[in-house]
Amino acid sequence: MGRNLIMLGMAILVMTLITFIIAGFMSGISNPLAWLSLVSLIIVIVGHNKLVKRRYLIWKDSYSVGIESIDNDHKKLIHLINNLQTAIDFKTDVNFEKQTLDEVINYTQYHFTREEGLMEDNGYPEFEPHKATHKKMIDQVNELVQAYEKGEDGAIESLLTFLKTWLIKHINGTDQEYSEYLISKGVK
Repeated sequence: MGRNLIMLGMAILVMTLITFIIAGFMSGISNPLAWLSLVSLIIVIVGHNKLVKRRYLIWKDSYSVGIESIDNDHKKLIHLINNLQTAIDFKTDVNFEKQTLDEVINYTQYHFTREEGLMEDNGYPEFEPHKATHKKMIDQVNELVQAYEKGEDGAIESLLTFLKTWLIKHINGTDQEYSEYLISKGVK
């Protein structure tokens, strides 16, 4: 509900500024109210866009683990998580939101299977602890999904925040550690 009120407030603010701009320019191009309102509108729009943009993940070269298939999986996960962010931000149909969430979860499981297969096939010595990290993450996501399915307030936002934070920490942490080993075994 909080996000809906914020969006309503933004809409009212923008409409008020547009009204002042129109009224100001109708009374003359030199009217300071029109120009002040126009500048205010630009500041509001630019500021809002910057705030919204911060909620989305952006791939950085520093996230690369040096293994193309894993990097591509990580890029796809970022894309899917951003799709979920869009579904939440724009209050899309509940079915679309659920479908997008399912895509994130299913692709995450696919990625974990691929990653674990590479580690196991190449005898990565920290395979079991890494696999346990994946299982713990899946368990945490399942708990958050259950809260979402029960309709708990803020559950989808909590889930999304968890997914974003976990993915970036995991890429920059344990994924960077195994990549050196796999690359030394010839995995590209």
